[in-house]
Amino acid sequence: MQTFHIVVLPGDGIGPEVIAEAVKVLRAVECRLREVRFRLEELSAGAGEYLRCGDPMPPEVFARCRACDAILLGAMGLPDVRRPGGTEIAPQLDLREQLELYAGVRPIRLYHAEHSPLKRYAAGEIDFVMFRENTEGMFASRSAPHTPSEDPVCDTIRISRRGSERLFRAAFREAARRRGLVTLVDKSNVLPSMAFFRRIFDEIAAEFPQVRAERIYVDAAALYLVQRPHTFDVIVTENLFGDILSDLAAGLVGGMGMAPSGDIGDRHAVFQPSHGSAPDIAGQGIANPVAAILSMAMMLEWLRHPETVRGAVLVRHAVEAVCSDGRWRTRDLGGALGTREMGDRIAAAI
Repeated sequence: MQTFHIVVLPGDGIGPEVIAEAVKVLRAVECRLREVRFRLEELSAGAGEYLRCGDPMPPEVFARCRACDAILLGAMGLPDVRRPGGTEIAPQLDLREQLELYAGVRPIRLYHAEHSPLKRYAAGEIDFVMFRENTEGMFASRSAPHTPSEDPVCDTIRISRRGSERLFRAAFREAARRRGLVTLVDKSNVLPSMAFFRRIFDEIAAEFPQVRAERIYVDAAALYLVQRPHTFDVIVTENLFGDILSDLAAGLVGGMGMAPSGDIGDRHAVFQPSHGSAPDIAGQGIANPVAAILSMAMMLEWLRHPETVRGAVLVRHAVEAVCSDGRWRTRDLGGALGTREMGDRIAAAI
């Protein structure tokens, strides 16, 4: 019997509500596994913790995160809780940078035709994954010092060879397991940093001759995601571009409540729904937990034990079974099912 230590960070807003359903489904999966158990350790981090003690990620919490097998996170940050410089509290970004979680992996899959505003697509016809560079890009400027009187304020994009190579190799390896196409999204016609980014992409593409590679500018990518999302397989891009395009992509399959994600490095990983803390609906029991549940399935797959991989398949099949039935929808999908009710149905389907 192998026991995996999972740190659970419910976070802020709707985070605790959706994470409770992910844990419920995880326990249902655990009952189906013969050789694996999960030890869950719930810890406090986020805007609420910042208000309590002045630190959104206390050192002892970070130490537990570094020592565990994987991290399951709800959502962090509240719009009204900001640092002195005006930016929101975002300890999840600190985790990405300090644990070198360089690959932001965001699967996009349509589970029911009625979930999409693009009415010509059936379930499964939109199915791709976005690889977002997580530790560099424009976000690398977020901690740069500046004064309130500074004018102008400049943010600098950072693109390194090491950061780009490891991201591209991860994207190509994933494409080799899928349909064999990687699409680079950049702005290399304007920005020298993006021309460098593309040059490294071309070098890594040569290492994977069995995988097709294409290149699209970010403005065109936004257009094509709406016009022809079914043609994409693996998309790889810079941090800020990935942040924006992944939300657009989520809108194609029902919204942020259907969009899981994993922030993955070579030794550590955090799994969380792509959505934010949504304080306007917190405590009402109406948040969609599917993204959190699918993020937990990504965690099971990443743990790489044959039993946890089987558990990930069980979760995805259960989500597909429930979401393919048009009667079972949360409010964001036009239905009336509550957070707990959706979690109960998916757990029952396990």
